[in-house]
Order: sequence, then C-alpha cells, then structure tokens
Amino acid sequence: MRVLVTDGMDKQAMAKLQEQGHEVVTKFYEPDELGKALCDFDCVVVRSKTKVRANHIDEVKANNGKLKLVIRGGVGVDNIDVKYAEEHGVAVRNTPKASSDSVAELTLGHMLTLARFIGAANVTMRKGEWNKKAYEGIELNGKTLGLIGMGRISRSLAKKAEALGMKIVYTDILGKMDGLNYEFHADMADVLKVADFVSLHIPAAADGKPVIGAEQIAQMKDGAYLLNVARGGLVDEDALCDALDSGKLAGAALDVFPVEPPKNERVLSNDKISLTPHIGGSTKEAQGRIGMEIVDIINSFAK
Repeated sequence: MRVLVTDGMDKQAMAKLQEQGHEVVTKFYEPDELGKALCDFDCVVVRSKTKVRANHIDEVKANNGKLKLVIRGGVGVDNIDVKYAEEHGVAVRNTPKASSDSVAELTLGHMLTLARFIGAANVTMRKGEWNKKAYEGIELNGKTLGLIGMGRISRSLAKKAEALGMKIVYTDILGKMDGLNYEFHADMADVLKVADFVSLHIPAAADGKPVIGAEQIAQMKDGAYLLNVARGGLVDEDALCDALDSGKLAGAALDVFPVEPPKNERVLSNDKISLTPHIGGSTKEAQGRIGMEIVDIINSFAK
C-alpha cells in the first residue's frame, strides 16, 4: 500500500512498514491541499492535527482516487467524518488501546500537581520566592474522583486513583458497566455534585458545544477540581475561568484546547490552571504501541 503519514509516526513502525513492502510518505498538508493529495494514496495516517472531512472524501471520489483507509493514531476519531467516509467506501480505524495508560497517567499527574501546588511552587521558587505557607494542599486519599465517560482511559485512571485511596464514581452514555464495582450515576449532574475531582473522558459533542459550561460548573462541589485531557471544546473556557476567579473551583487542568496552540489569554494567564500542550499520548511506550497497531491495521487491509 502507498501510505501517507501527515502528523508523524513511530520511526520503528514506519521502518517495519517499509520492510514489508509498503511505501511510506511523511508530509503534512494544509486542509485545502489534503483532498488532492489523498487521491494518490491507499491509506492516510493522522493524529489530531490533520482533519479528514467530507470535502476531502468528495475530492478523492471525484478524481477516482485510491484512498480506501484512514487511520487515526490515537483514541478519538472526531477529527474524521467517519460516517461520510465509510458511506463512500473509505474505512476508518483508530488505535484505542495503545495510549490509554499514558493519558491516564498524565491525568493523575495533573491531579497531584493541583492538589500539592507542584506547578505553581516550581515557578515561584525559580523567582526566588519561598511560599511555603501559601501551598497547603490536600491529599488525594479519601477524595472522590468523578469520571465522565467510562472507556479504556477512565478505567485505567480509576484503577490508579483507587490505589491512592480515592473513591470512584462515574457516568457513561452506555449505562452501568458490567464487572465494575464503582458507583454509577445515570445523570452526570449526580457525579458533579459529589466529586472532588471531575475528569472528562468523552468525545466532542455532535453540535460542537461545550459539555461543561456555567450550568454544569454550578452543580459541582465548591472547591472542586476539573480536568480535561479528552477533547478541546468540552469545557467552556470562560465559564471555567469565571469559576476559578470566584473561588467556586479550586483548580483545573487542561491538556486539550478548542484552538491549538491555545489563544485564550484568560486560560494561559490563570495560575490555577495546570496546562500541558496536548501530550496525553506522548510517551515513548504509547507511540511505539500506536505504531505497531497501525502496522497491523495496514497489513490486514493489504491482504
């Protein structure tokens, strides 16, 4: 197969594809150039930067293009018009297992950072400040973690948080999960009301609107923490900043943003927000696993 890799891929995985006779081209295309480029490839591998939309599929079909497979190296596929692609003969696959532990560990890292002022203390100490009395934190032990969505990442995070003595509550659109002993709530509001930490693990809403806005934040416990390592746009950033400024929420963590790199100065300048640049799956281990999953998917289609 002729494979286009637009957003990068594990080098060992690319080498393996080439050893197996596939041609691999690594190049990023702007949205207005992508459709034409896809006509010359059997498969395209994307991460989160490249978005494969209906107009790209239309251009491929109008030009009798070769494209038959789109692979998202990661969990979510909301940067791909999946239904439209598959209706027009282009299969869509992702690698949901590969980065679950990496994203869960980053989320846990943010929780510890917020609870113990690790990020803030690191910055102020480098400025020569000794703010020991200002950084009285909290323990995760005994606190309640509320998970919005209970997929692979949430399950991994729940297991890690439980080991630290946290109580786990969750909600999921599919309902109560068999085999899980965590407390389930059908209504997200019931999770928001009891959780000390709320972590989002859901795809973007179909209408593109925030899932957590001023109304949902008002339902949260006073002094709670909100974390989004899932999809940019799930949280109304201005409503979040309002809640942090008023003291309604004690802190927040964001790894994903509606526009990347982020532009919202209220977010970037708020020292109650722990920020990372969309690195949930950015570990050597996860990238290696993602790469090998991609190799397996391509080989299954090449047979």
